[in-house]
Amino acid sequence: MIRILKAQTSAHFKDFVKFPFELYNDNPFWVPPISKEELQVIDGSKNPVFQNADASFFLAYKNEKLVGRIAAMVNWIEVNELKKRKVRFGWFDFIDDLEVSKALLNEVTLFGKQHQLEFIEGPVGFSNLDKAGLLVSGFEEMNTMITQYNFPYYAKHLEALGYEKLAQWVEYEIKIATFDESPEKVKRFAKIVYDRYQLKLIDFKKTSDILPYVEQMFELLAETYKDLQTFVPVQPYQIEHYKEKYFRYIHPEYIKCVADKNGRLIAFVIIMPSFTKALKKANGSLLPFGFLRVLWAQYFNNRASFYLIGVHPEYQNKGVTAVLFNEIQKTFNKRGITIVETNPELEENKAIQQMWKNYENRLHKKRATFTKTI
Repeated sequence: MIRILKAQTSAHFKDFVKFPFELYNDNPFWVPPISKEELQVIDGSKNPVFQNADASFFLAYKNEKLVGRIAAMVNWIEVNELKKRKVRFGWFDFIDDLEVSKALLNEVTLFGKQHQLEFIEGPVGFSNLDKAGLLVSGFEEMNTMITQYNFPYYAKHLEALGYEKLAQWVEYEIKIATFDESPEKVKRFAKIVYDRYQLKLIDFKKTSDILPYVEQMFELLAETYKDLQTFVPVQPYQIEHYKEKYFRYIHPEYIKCVADKNGRLIAFVIIMPSFTKALKKANGSLLPFGFLRVLWAQYFNNRASFYLIGVHPEYQNKGVTAVLFNEIQKTFNKRGITIVETNPELEENKAIQQMWKNYENRLHKKRATFTKTI
């Protein structure tokens, strides 16, 4: 018999966040998040996304043992402005027991019906900047700071319960050569594009230099992805939240911006040093040594991860990504970065995937979201 409990107390929410630590205790590929940050994300008093979202969090018990968790969410901007009557599910983890996964997803279905919604989709977060997509390939690869890991049986459960794949993502691992050995095609094309459109590079030396451009980056991000199937506009108060959450992890040299001849921002890329090994060792806590491990990874690392890339529609398919990558290549070489992982890219986003073909690459992970009518 499965018992479902709606999280309401601080103890419930701690159990909700800590459950994966037990489930993946012996798994070498699962990289834990920082528990304190996870608690803040699901706290309606601390995460500004709750200004335009509702959520409930559920725990599943079997024989009084915690065996699963799930979050049911509705983003009202998505529902009211984009006219997508969707209930979202995320933070979906469970033992290999179909009764457990079914009971958890039933709670999301009920939550959706209570809000007069029409279909369910997940795993996703509250918005596009949260972790999304169920791992369906690449189970022997570690997740990054901005992605999640799951066991192979997760997808089998969803399919057995009548869910179908919706959006699909791919992730690549790219080898970085020295600048002299990097593809001449990219360097040559970058210079042609740079000169043709009279572009200007914007470099940052310290974090305070970046902050005046953050809002422009998010505006550009909206322009870049507004036509993709998963896009939901990010609100100004969410921008402030993400600025505080992530920008402390990013070294200024890992952000490259390109402006047009009039000084308007038309493209940017944000890279983060890989925190995978540091987070694995930290095991959910920045104290007492987790913070030092993260700090070390920020400056002494041979791996990095793409976080965000934005290119204004006017300049898409015009080679501006070559300019961005040519510049970030210099930083990679300066910092000793030899391997870069891309963030999850929708399979339909062919433009950016064309860029990786110029480098030695490996498609090492695939993800998908699943959907069902309720």
